[in-house]
Amino acid sequence: MAGCGMSIRAIVVSFLVALQLLTPCTASVRRADRLIPQSDVDLLEFPLNLEYLEAEFFLFGSVGYGLDKVAPYLTMGGPSPIGAKMANLGPFIKDIIMQFAYQEVGHLRAIKNTVKGFPRPLLNLSSESFGKVMDRAFDSKLKPPFDPYANDLNFLLASYIVPYVGLTGYVGANPKLKSAASKRLVAGLLGVESGQDAVIRTLLYERAAKRVEPYGVTVAEFTQRISELRNELGRAGVKDEGIVVPKDKGAEGKVSGNVLAGNEYSISYARTPEEILRIVYGGGNERVPGGFYPKGADGNIAKANLAIMAPTE
Repeated sequence: MAGCGMSIRAIVVSFLVALQLLTPCTASVRRADRLIPQSDVDLLEFPLNLEYLEAEFFLFGSVGYGLDKVAPYLTMGGPSPIGAKMANLGPFIKDIIMQFAYQEVGHLRAIKNTVKGFPRPLLNLSSESFGKVMDRAFDSKLKPPFDPYANDLNFLLASYIVPYVGLTGYVGANPKLKSAASKRLVAGLLGVESGQDAVIRTLLYERAAKRVEPYGVTVAEFTQRISELRNELGRAGVKDEGIVVPKDKGAEGKVSGNVLAGNEYSISYARTPEEILRIVYGGGNERVPGGFYPKGADGNIAKANLAIMAPTE
């Protein structure tokens, strides 16, 4: 019995020693699995600019307040947005936008659980800011000025401007990522951003022939004008389409309805960070802040572009 006891003790001790020897190695593998190269960090941090914008726009639009109340720690002390306010939404659209809002809060947390991130940049979400986008899309001043917060339809049209740009950014970033953790995160973010865009486009498609008052222009034309403007500002060809297109431009050249935008193979378009900056700055130049980002976007990629002297005309 004594010999048997000694054998059991010896086995236990040997097991514990082996476990101690294995533990540092296992921990090292786990740390290595979480190791994210700097190039991935830059690509993962850049979308925070868009996620901040979407979170604030959807939160204010649906509940009347933003991250400073919902999740102040996520702002990292960044300035409160300019001009954001509660929209005049009906119960159904308000419910959808509120869902989007809290999804965006989750996106911010997910990214910051993976990389350090940066404080919320200054955002201009005023009616005037959106109005300028619409004026440029129509190449004339709309009268009265477009107000994204006025009603359901206006808010949906303003929302059409936002998630799709971030979606194309995630598509563009994915093949450049090196770590598995980065790819998993971007795939997850892309899935929900694509869903948001699909919901917005579907709601607008349902109203495609409706005229946006008091402008007398159909919803379909509004989306086409916005898409054409983004193509123009992005300066990288056609990567944007309205909710109705000529049949030869639709899926397999068979349909004119365009609830989901895609290339000739119905594959999502991709944009680079520089293309996105050209669009959200509103001037077609990634080096000149403006539009929704009066002082520019943040992160290494955006700051590197700001650091380059804009070419003189």
